[in-house]
Amino acid sequence: MSPPVQPHLRETAGSDRETRADAVRASRNADESRRDWRVWARNLAVAAGAGVFLALVGAVGTGQLPVWVRLAYWTPLMIGGAFVGHATTAVVNRFVRADMNPWIFGALLASALTVPITFVVWAYTGWVFGADMTTHTLVALVGPVFVISAGMTALMLLVNWPGRVTHAPAPGAPAPSVRFMERLPAKLKGAVIYAVSAEDHYLRLHTSKGSDLILMRLGDAITELEGLEGMQTHRSWWVARDAVENVRRDGDKIVLVLKGGAEAPVSRPNVKPLREAGWL
Repeated sequence: MSPPVQPHLRETAGSDRETRADAVRASRNADESRRDWRVWARNLAVAAGAGVFLALVGAVGTGQLPVWVRLAYWTPLMIGGAFVGHATTAVVNRFVRADMNPWIFGALLASALTVPITFVVWAYTGWVFGADMTTHTLVALVGPVFVISAGMTALMLLVNWPGRVTHAPAPGAPAPSVRFMERLPAKLKGAVIYAVSAEDHYLRLHTSKGSDLILMRLGDAITELEGLEGMQTHRSWWVARDAVENVRRDGDKIVLVLKGGAEAPVSRPNVKPLREAGWL
């Protein structure tokens, strides 16, 4: 008969487990915070670059001004617009997620940005140039501001694009027909799909029966993979959730180790959605 475990030993073991769990959570929160700061810094850099571009081309009638004046006008204005865009994105994201309906998200965001940024441009222009900014001027700015807001929205979505998600049926619901299964080559018929990766104009299918190439675009494939639970982890990879066996971290890089030995990269914009979905 084994000796009873002393209560204080149980408490110590439990305390150690809690301490390790707290350390893991703290490490993950720190990693996510660093990634968020990197994303924010990248967005500011993109905004500053857009400001330099608009200054060099003399956008919205500023071409007659000296280059240094245009740079001093457009660069701070675009950086300020990035701050407005960051706050507006958080609001719009409560109603429409970018990864669920990107076209509607982009249209709503560009429209929502136009109103506050028009007022910012109107006030900032009057302050910089000492111009008499009338209500008529405010209305006239709406069109150009919307065009620039739409362009910046498209650029930011391109830089920070979250991967698309495919969904399995709800528990108890009948299994849907997954259209993509019809595209499997003869030697892969009946296989379980682990992942799909883009190689030039082809897609490599990673399955339980090996791999093969088919001619298709990844975006079209993801549409046809609806019915299988998975996520686009990278611009060139879609991964089935059940195929993930391990997660490997190499510095800032995260790789999903899949059944069959394939390794799928995780791009930075997809780290947070994957973690929220419980993949990481």
